[in-house]
Amino acid sequence: MDWQAWHDTYDVPDSWMARRLRAVQDRIREALDTAPPGPLRVVSVCAGQGRDLVDVLADHPRRDDVAARLVELDPGNTAFAGESAREAGLIQVEVVTGDASLTDHYLDLAPADLVLVCGVFGNIVDADIERTIDTCTRLCRTGGTVVWTRNRHAPDRVPLVCDWFEERGFERLWLSDPDAGFGVGAHRFTDEMGEGGELTSGQRMFEFVGYDVLKAARVGGRAAGS
Repeated sequence: MDWQAWHDTYDVPDSWMARRLRAVQDRIREALDTAPPGPLRVVSVCAGQGRDLVDVLADHPRRDDVAARLVELDPGNTAFAGESAREAGLIQVEVVTGDASLTDHYLDLAPADLVLVCGVFGNIVDADIERTIDTCTRLCRTGGTVVWTRNRHAPDRVPLVCDWFEERGFERLWLSDPDAGFGVGAHRFTDEMGEGGELTSGQRMFEFVGYDVLKAARVGGRAAGS
């Protein structure tokens, strides 16, 4: 997968990706608007080109309150994100080229006020989705928000993702309509289940398999069983 070329669809105004991006950006703005006064910490897992967070922070009143770290493996995408942040004067936005599944990248910013897990859940197996959500109880502070995405192709895992968040003390704030053409959700961590704790080093949240590989495996499995 050419992940830099994949981002080009964001520039097509009414594409599903552009509409999903706007939905994510609206959730980010809402999280920043409602966050308590003072410094804010943000982490973005598999941040891609950082268009969701950087474009919002560029003109947001809380921009100077935010210390953010965007972690992404593709160096072309991190170069794009870094340049965008510099052009916007976002000196407190750090872009890291590395394996976003490793908890070590987030230790000094966790628990964060805002955690972005966008473009992840559709590219990993179910067990890793659940493991990542479990890690979010340590990535996200009590009262903080996780914004996430997941495609709604069969098998639709969005209801299950919501269940997994809510079983761990997260409160659903917003979920895109089932017929939107994408899945975007926002959950606030209430810690009512006592699932929080300190993020530890050396942990891997997931293995990034890729939507195309997962889809081929599902199709192959059906063919083998037909």
